[in-house]
Amino acid sequence: MASLPFKDKKTRISTRGGSRSFRSQWAMFFRQFMKHPGMIGSVIPSSSQLVARSLDGVDWARTRLFVEYGPGVGTFTQAILDRMHPDAILLAIDLNLDFVAYLEDAIDDPRLRVVHGSAADVRRFVKEAGYQKADYVLSGLPFSTLPAGVGETICEETRAVLRPGGSFIIYQYSRYVRRLIDPLFGQVSDELEWRNIPPCRLFRAAKDEALAQAA
Repeated sequence: MASLPFKDKKTRISTRGGSRSFRSQWAMFFRQFMKHPGMIGSVIPSSSQLVARSLDGVDWARTRLFVEYGPGVGTFTQAILDRMHPDAILLAIDLNLDFVAYLEDAIDDPRLRVVHGSAADVRRFVKEAGYQKADYVLSGLPFSTLPAGVGETICEETRAVLRPGGSFIIYQYSRYVRRLIDPLFGQVSDELEWRNIPPCRLFRAAKDEALAQAA
């Protein structure tokens, strides 16, 4: 597991009303899966092994804006905050109002900004947060079940909002998203994490560095 370079008493997150148990998180996750099965990739939250592997390789010292699509009950959200620089911001975007309310109640950290809306509007949300570009975008949205055209738009908008050299990190239960990201990103890796129920694919799509301009 990656080290947590910036976790200390000043920067670690806290919770209102005590720590949220795995049981309460799972119950919330399950209820939302039953209500919106097409919006949630799995009935079981991601494993700690998948979370750690997804966040390996992130340059936390340089990251100032990290964006998360579909944070749900905060399985990845808390892990990101634990690793983030004290001056960084985590922008969490969710279309599910119940998850938005849950996160706002569960996590008390000034670096976290939870917004209700679609990942397709990421550029607007980033601008409203006071930034032009994001360093990393993480997504667990189930691209294979999104309405026609929505997945394509999200991937295009994600590439547009990333800084040169930034990365789009995606965890999925199918390889469907590759057809969406391959035409947009120069470098795409595809791995399988078995220590998750069910086993999960992990994609990293890097935006090409800007080329030097002739004078």
